[in-house]
Amino acid sequence: MLLTVDIGNTTVAIAGLRGDRVAFVKKLPSDPALDWTASLQDLLERVEAQGAVLSSVVPALTGPVGEGLNAITGKPVLVVDKTTHTGLDLSGYDTANLGMDRVVDCVAALARYTPPVAVFDMGTATTLSVVDKGGLFRGGMILPGLALSLEALSARAAQLPPITLSTPEGLLGTDTVSCMKYGALYGAAGAIEGIVRRLEEELGPLTVVLTGGNSTLVRPLLSIATAWEPHLTFLGLAEIWKQNNR
Repeated sequence: MLLTVDIGNTTVAIAGLRGDRVAFVKKLPSDPALDWTASLQDLLERVEAQGAVLSSVVPALTGPVGEGLNAITGKPVLVVDKTTHTGLDLSGYDTANLGMDRVVDCVAALARYTPPVAVFDMGTATTLSVVDKGGLFRGGMILPGLALSLEALSARAAQLPPITLSTPEGLLGTDTVSCMKYGALYGAAGAIEGIVRRLEEELGPLTVVLTGGNSTLVRPLLSIATAWEPHLTFLGLAEIWKQNNR
């Protein structure tokens, strides 16, 4: 089994893969105060892993999580960074601050779909990553995620309450809470549709891939065709691990 680890701003997600099949997904909070070796050993005590690969957008956690994974597997952990062979052409992009999670998502998408592709990863932030028909990473966009948008709205408007996201029951809210919720959800859906329309004017028809925790709430609201890949990042990490362990 291969352990694939996505260190995000809110959550550290660990998936065990057998080939291309995700056997399990486990999560821990992205907390620098955790004893990561002990926490991972407790979480994965019955898992027999032959290797591990990780990507991270939280540099402070990369080392501690990597050390914990090394203690479990007894082997060096592949940390995906700008020096890692991924097969993705980044020659047209300034990679100084490029989050490797976006690269990983594109690697997975290209292994499954013919470019051009647009990947929306809907987590703490919503990232758009685009690869053109020649396989060149063209860049993308970074937008506030759903929860982040609602938290900002509640924080800056005294009479607006905190909101828990859920599937909308209609188009128009009938109270303050539902108005905020529907605004965030339909606003995100409208943004995706508008961005895709503009992308297709420039790049031609493309495959739109959705992933990330909030994609399950937004995808049913879209009027455009999309592919849904809930484990896209894990699959991309596995693909990169294979490329570097042949």
